[in-house]
Amino acid sequence: MIQCILSGCNGRMGKVITELCEGDPDFRIVAGVDVAGKPAGDYPVYGSFDEIREKADVCIDFSSPKAFDSMMDYAVKTGTAAVICTTGLSEEQIHRIELESAKIAVLRSANMSLGVNLLLGLVREAAEKLSKRGFDIEIVERHHNQKKDAPSGTALALAEAINEGCDQRYSYAYDRSDRLEVRRKNEIGISAVRGGTIPGTHEVIFAGPDEVIEFSHIAYSRAIFGNGAISAAKFLAGKREGFYTMREVIGT
Repeated sequence: MIQCILSGCNGRMGKVITELCEGDPDFRIVAGVDVAGKPAGDYPVYGSFDEIREKADVCIDFSSPKAFDSMMDYAVKTGTAAVICTTGLSEEQIHRIELESAKIAVLRSANMSLGVNLLLGLVREAAEKLSKRGFDIEIVERHHNQKKDAPSGTALALAEAINEGCDQRYSYAYDRSDRLEVRRKNEIGISAVRGGTIPGTHEVIFAGPDEVIEFSHIAYSRAIFGNGAISAAKFLAGKREGFYTMREVIGT
């Protein structure tokens, strides 16, 4: 059985992962870390990583940028693999992930959904073929009115996947209101919608001469991210040091 430490266990995603693990015979949360310090499930919860006494194969981090560094300190010190799901990390923290992957197994993804990560591969392949034939590319993402960051990390990941398939030819346009001109050829427009309780929705539009191709993904529940994180943790446990991606988890 794989033993896991869950950072951010009392957050919304932490609670989802706790529930998903309750019926999993191959995966067990042995300890949680959260500043709230409240019991999240059938495991001890600590206020900091310094208090942990349990041993684990992997750590799932669904906390915050403020808690990220202490999680990485613990993972490196104990040789524990780390699945990093926290968004909003600084450039310095992202760079640290690259450095620490020389010491431990690390997996980071802007979106833990298996469906979204499959979509990344699909749009990469589509962009490689369609961009050569004059197709314009736009990304539209929609989320509820409580989401703070815009555009979403997933929208940016989709843009990066497209750029991978196109030799990094594209720049990103987040706002066109400051210019009076036709659409620039080598740009990807990224639009963010915020309102009500809209579930996380991402659309990639390939608009060509007389035809349009659209890829879309809708997240109806946070469970898809929890299941993806657990799948990633199962994949990463026991792996040697290095940087891994969800592409390897789903085999694309």
